[in-house]
Amino acid sequence: MKLKKIIKLAVLIPVVAACDDMFEPTIESIEDFEAVTAKPANALGLMSYGYQNLPYQGGAGSFTDVATDDAVTNDEGNNYWKVGNGLWSSKNGGVNPFNEWTNRRTNLQYVNRFIEQMDNFTWAGKEVVNTMFKDQVKGEAYALRALQMFAFLRAHAGYVGGELMGVPCLTHSESAGDDFNVGRSSFKDCINQIFSDLEEARKYLPYDYADIKDADIPAKYAAIGVINASDYNRVFGESKTGRISGRIAAAIEAQVALFAASPAYSDQSGVTWDDAAKKASELLNTIGGVSGLAPTGNHWYNNLEEIQAANGGKMPAEIIWRDNIGANKAGRGGLEEDCYPASLSGKARINPTQNLVDAFPMANGYPITASASGYDPQNPYEGRDPRFDLYIVHDGSDFGPYRTTEKKQNEELINTTIDDDSNVDGLDATKGGAPTRTGYYMRKLLNEDCILQMDGGSGYSNQPYYFARIRYTEIFLDYAEAANEAFGPKGTASGASYSAYDVIKAIRERAGITDTKYLDECAADKDKMRELIHNERRIELCFEGHRFWDLRRWKANLNEQVMAMEIKTVDGKKTYTVVDVKNETRNYDDCMYYGPVPESEINKWSALKQNDGWEKF
Repeated sequence: MKLKKIIKLAVLIPVVAACDDMFEPTIESIEDFEAVTAKPANALGLMSYGYQNLPYQGGAGSFTDVATDDAVTNDEGNNYWKVGNGLWSSKNGGVNPFNEWTNRRTNLQYVNRFIEQMDNFTWAGKEVVNTMFKDQVKGEAYALRALQMFAFLRAHAGYVGGELMGVPCLTHSESAGDDFNVGRSSFKDCINQIFSDLEEARKYLPYDYADIKDADIPAKYAAIGVINASDYNRVFGESKTGRISGRIAAAIEAQVALFAASPAYSDQSGVTWDDAAKKASELLNTIGGVSGLAPTGNHWYNNLEEIQAANGGKMPAEIIWRDNIGANKAGRGGLEEDCYPASLSGKARINPTQNLVDAFPMANGYPITASASGYDPQNPYEGRDPRFDLYIVHDGSDFGPYRTTEKKQNEELINTTIDDDSNVDGLDATKGGAPTRTGYYMRKLLNEDCILQMDGGSGYSNQPYYFARIRYTEIFLDYAEAANEAFGPKGTASGASYSAYDVIKAIRERAGITDTKYLDECAADKDKMRELIHNERRIELCFEGHRFWDLRRWKANLNEQVMAMEIKTVDGKKTYTVVDVKNETRNYDDCMYYGPVPESEINKWSALKQNDGWEKF
């Protein structure tokens, strides 16, 4: 049989270039594999592939919400739009922006090559330093293999004839003499391998990269002769912050455990809600449980002072892992250009739905459907959860930069009414070229200091930014979900002193919801608490690439009709009418709780079997 593309690529060894901020591998040159052992720096190029294509999409993650009930797009050529509207396919040449098969196999090939060779490399002339370097790269490599496998599994696991199958569990590199006609491992075996790799990684990695003093050298290294803190700091010091640490490995464990314990996978995964709660609490205990919830954690993305202080790889209190700090995000071509309204020279490509808007409760904590909420459908934006204004641009929002040197006046507030055909920000506007199809615009993740177009015709404003890969709020929500299922609303995991109730109370209080009456009602009913936790997760993590996967692991309704808000002015008073989004119907088959194996792979290898139901798509 012919070698797969990933095997042909495996002889290319990229050199890794160091970055000033965080480890961000780049390819600079190509060398033969035989040169690797002679040049250990080149060998890191093998491992660097594990850092490439990490399953954290940054700003691009916002677009996955377009395939859910949280958002639509005015870019109808977008592949996520196609998926949401029934065009998801396993066929060759079909639409599947969630396909991970080739990329993850390629990355796993490189990482496996590195794992097999890493003990042969000499990383430093000093023996004790060489030992520490070996530990560091071993830990990173095992963690990266686990992370790549997780992304691979999440995209392609599914049932085949009643058995929950995973993906080929690749723990060795493939070469020309191998038999490539290998079937898929069971889901449980894949999960066990991921956990095994993360456990192995944590044997070698420090929990955090930090500079220490001579007296604080870990016993395992003091025993082999490390007596100089400068040697230790050279390998495990603060300068390495941003590379995978024991803390990051623990966060990945929590993500994987929640995934595997969820309804779509739990019957054959071997992972329980108890397991998932314990994995999350182990990490959260290191920051003091709910007392460690970052006060600014719900708007880390626009906290300029905190972002500037994070230079050099440092992590703000909310962030477990982030990508590099970038510059010029405020220039054209960034998320602002994609998401600003047309009146601010944006393309308005992501439009939050009325469905998501309705998920935000009132400031008293009650959902808008509750009689005690005080919600007025003809004054729908008053008295809402403060996160609503923080994350969503609506009619009347004071949003965006000043377009002149004068302070923004009321007439410059966002206007989404359909009273005037010339209103470029109105629902389904026919002028301006960038209409909102829902009456809303995305605010979360945007830097409102960005000016895309000044009155004089040129854009400016360069502000630093980063995207979060894993936030503590996510892990808190992981814990709340798992703890509620395992122990009830007020039960606690072993070793934890906080419950699902405590977590949700803290998250809502941070948002500005201090009234606990509705939360207390939910605490008396596990099912009601589940609904609240799912809703809090929807709000807190919106536009961060979670909703698509959450709906699937919950086996939730994938085909909820997406809605918009139509606003007109009648006799000097605005009227609000919820309407269907035009030409937008979610169209998922039940098999689409799980992603497909690409048909091209099925056709090549007889041992591979397609997930049930995907043969027709």
